[in-house]
Amino acid sequence: MYGLLLESIHDMIKGRYGEEKWLEIRSKAEIDEHIFVTHDIYSERIIPQICRAASSILDIELDEFMSESGKYFVNFVGNYDYDRLLGCLGRNMSDFLNGLDNLHEYIRFSYPKLRPPSFFCTDENENGLTLHYRSKRRGFLRYVTGQIIEVGRNFYDIEIDVQIVNSEYKGGMQSVTYLLSFDNSNYRKNAGTVSRFMERAPDLHPTHLFNIFPFHIVFDDSMTIQNVGTVLHSAIPYLVGKPLDQEFELIRPLLDFCWDSVIMHVNNVFELAATTLIRKKQSKGRKSTGSRKGSKNSNESRNSNDSWSDALTLDMNPRRVRLKGQMQYIEEWDSMIFLCTPVMENIDTMAAAGLYVNDFSMHDSSRDLILAGTQQSTELKMALDQEQRKSAQLEESMRKLDVEVKKTDSLLYQMIPKPVAEKLRKGDSATSTCEVFPCVTILFSDVVGFTTICSRITPMEVVAMLNSMYTKFDNLCEEYEVYKVETIGDAYMIVSGAPIPTDDHAHRVSEMAMSMVKAMRDLREPDSDDHMKIRAGVHSGVVVAGVVGLKMPRYCLFGDTVNTASRMESTSEAQCVHISEATKESLSNCPYVIEERGSIEVKGKGSMKTYWLKGRRDDAPPFRGFRKLGYHDDDNSDVEVNPSYRPVKFENKK
Repeated sequence: MYGLLLESIHDMIKGRYGEEKWLEIRSKAEIDEHIFVTHDIYSERIIPQICRAASSILDIELDEFMSESGKYFVNFVGNYDYDRLLGCLGRNMSDFLNGLDNLHEYIRFSYPKLRPPSFFCTDENENGLTLHYRSKRRGFLRYVTGQIIEVGRNFYDIEIDVQIVNSEYKGGMQSVTYLLSFDNSNYRKNAGTVSRFMERAPDLHPTHLFNIFPFHIVFDDSMTIQNVGTVLHSAIPYLVGKPLDQEFELIRPLLDFCWDSVIMHVNNVFELAATTLIRKKQSKGRKSTGSRKGSKNSNESRNSNDSWSDALTLDMNPRRVRLKGQMQYIEEWDSMIFLCTPVMENIDTMAAAGLYVNDFSMHDSSRDLILAGTQQSTELKMALDQEQRKSAQLEESMRKLDVEVKKTDSLLYQMIPKPVAEKLRKGDSATSTCEVFPCVTILFSDVVGFTTICSRITPMEVVAMLNSMYTKFDNLCEEYEVYKVETIGDAYMIVSGAPIPTDDHAHRVSEMAMSMVKAMRDLREPDSDDHMKIRAGVHSGVVVAGVVGLKMPRYCLFGDTVNTASRMESTSEAQCVHISEATKESLSNCPYVIEERGSIEVKGKGSMKTYWLKGRRDDAPPFRGFRKLGYHDDDNSDVEVNPSYRPVKFENKK
């Protein structure tokens, strides 16, 4: 599949839904490519993957998205001036549809490995027609529907109602029948008018017709070849009397190769490929392998051709003669004549088939195409090679950029929660990131005797000591899925319940606090063998969380809950977890040993009843961890939370 179709879908998604949605769809579809190059070939699976991902992320039905993609493609090709070609393809809609196969043959020069579908019309009347679509690709029914509707609007100013009458996939071929309903008042049957010259002109002898078309084939209703053109006879002399459907393979249109199918589709371009290879006649002095004399030699040659079956390839093999042209029924002969010309990309292809420029008719453009194509092929190849090199360099640059973006995003999300960071990226104000969280649990901790320790050691030893301690605490944050708010000196602050609400916030922080106290057994003071000690304080309540200010943005918590948690820490004792009554009530269903401390005087709060969190009860079941919230993942957009703990939007009211 060429990049033109992928470019169109990529451009539609970015234009209608934005760059961020495209990146999200690209990630979900597991697409490695950052850009798509028009003339590059890509996997057939990419479009279905993109469409399924887009349908899921954009909440659009897959059929609707495919239809919209088809409509967009008709307009998108105008970027490459194909709209002028489409506008001149046919006088009316039926002519356009019947000419699509011709269009695909025309653009084959730019897209040599194109595998186009086939279209043909039947049952045309004033109210519409029946369109038959054949393709080796599956899943493009609605895509084609969108294209048909958009072509009618853009080029013929008509509204087309498209209904799928039948669809089946058989023998590696998708066959679809569409019923197109539209104002087809321009339809009229051939009047069959005859000029005065035709009335008085003598009958034309078939010999004259055969000389005009040196590559024709005449066959009857049994598909037996009755006559071939002079040049074609020179290349393949044994054809007369042979079955056409055995000597040639029908490449286009995509239908059964039989008399009934051919006579029903005389308005379509037909392309046939010989089933045997044609060897070029060798130069003088070498034994010729291309000539055949007499029926015996002919049969021997045919048998020898059978031994080449391993070398037979598809229609693009240059040594297989490919014929393209029009089928015309001749009533007087009760036969069909195939008026055709060989398909030759260049002189090398022509020479390999044993043909010469002079073999082609002067009244058509075959000679000009071969000679002009040979002259321009080198320049075109150089241009395409240069484009591919630039495309590869751009793709590599995009890959490197993607790696760097992921690194910066990872660093940013460690400082600010992803939803908050995305709002700031969009240009939202800082206050718009602030939200009210009805119930969270906050922990503060500090090192006992930190000032005394610092007075005895160097600043670098202080940094090393704090780094060792904070590294352990950071690992515990990931284990218990709590959010690290900040560190100030020896103070360490965490929260659970924000920025991702959860109903087990107190449980998480309690486990974290006990693990922090336990972790201090592995840390010693730099200038002594004494273990480091911390004190921790915990409180639960309502907070406002968000980013304020412009410089060095940080995710901060505001409210009395923060102050109270800090007071719980300052009034705690070494290697103890001091909790408030609000936190104790939140832990009522948790298996902990909680000892009442009594009422104490708290600065700014007065007398408060507080408690010590001593540890887990002996009869408590083994701790099995908490469910993942996504604090420490690159993407937490799919995290599920308890609906009752959804944050309340903070409004900055005057």
